Amino acid sequence: MPRNNKVKLAVWKFASCDGCQLTLLNCEMELTALLKEVEIAYFLEASRATAKGPYDLSLVEGSITTPHDAERIHSIRRDSKLLVTIGACATSGGIQALRNFRDVTELTKTVYASPEYIDTLRNSTAIADHVRVDFELRGCPIDKRQLLNVVGALRAGRTPAVPDYSVCMECKRQGNTCVMVADGATCLGPVTQAGCGALCPSFSRGCFGCFGPKESPNTAALTNWLRNSGSERDDLIRQFRSYNAGAEAFRKESEALEQAGKRHV
Repeated sequence: MPRNNKVKLAVWKFASCDGCQLTLLNCEMELTALLKEVEIAYFLEASRATAKGPYDLSLVEGSITTPHDAERIHSIRRDSKLLVTIGACATSGGIQALRNFRDVTELTKTVYASPEYIDTLRNSTAIADHVRVDFELRGCPIDKRQLLNVVGALRAGRTPAVPDYSVCMECKRQGNTCVMVADGATCLGPVTQAGCGALCPSFSRGCFGCFGPKESPNTAALTNWLRNSGSERDDLIRQFRSYNAGAEAFRKESEALEQAGKRHV
C-alpha cells in the first residue's frame, strides 16, 4: 500500500443493514485526519461521486445471498489490492444466516407475495467463502477504534492489532462482576472475541456474541456449564444463532444442541 500518496479506499455493501459502513462516518473528529491519508474513491453511503479502480483498500460489508452478488464480489476482489471484510454479515453470514438452518424455498414463500420473482441462494455466506480476504474485522457493528487501527496499520504495512482473546478479559480489566456467576445469566463472553469493551456485561447483561467466536473457543464446555446452571437448551440455541449464526464454532454448537434435543424427545 502506498505510504507517500493517499490510499485509494472503496467501501462496498452486500446483504446487510449498513451499520458497519455508518461506523466509518461516525468516526467524526477522526475523519479529518483520516481524509488526509485516504482518498474515498467509492462509498455510496457517503457520496454519489465515485472513481474507478483499482483500489488500494476495499472494505466490504454484508453477506453473499444472491447469484448476482456471488459474481460481483469476484469483480471487487480483482480491483482491490487489499480486501477487508467488516462486520458479522461479511465475516460469518450475519443474522440472515438463520436461513441456512431452514428450507429457503419455504421461507421465501412465507415472506414474499410473489416468490417466483426472488432469485436467492440456499445459504447466506461470508465473503471469505467466495474470495480471498486479507483481514476480517468482527462486530455487529464493528468498533470504530478497531476500524481506524486497521486502516492505519495496513497503510503502514503492518498487521492490525486486533485482540483474539475473549470478552471475559475485557470484563476483568473493567472490574465487572461476572454476570454468569453473580446473576446466573446466559453469557457467551467466554467464547466470544473481544472488541466491544464488554458493553452488555457492563450493564449486567449476558454477552450476545456480537463479535463472533474467539480463537479456539470451547463452546461445548460453556454449554455444559450453562446447562448445569439452569439454562434451557432452546435458549442456548437462540444465543448461538444470532448475529454470528453462520460462524463455524457457533453453528456446530447450535446444531449439537439441536440434535441432543431430538434424542431426548
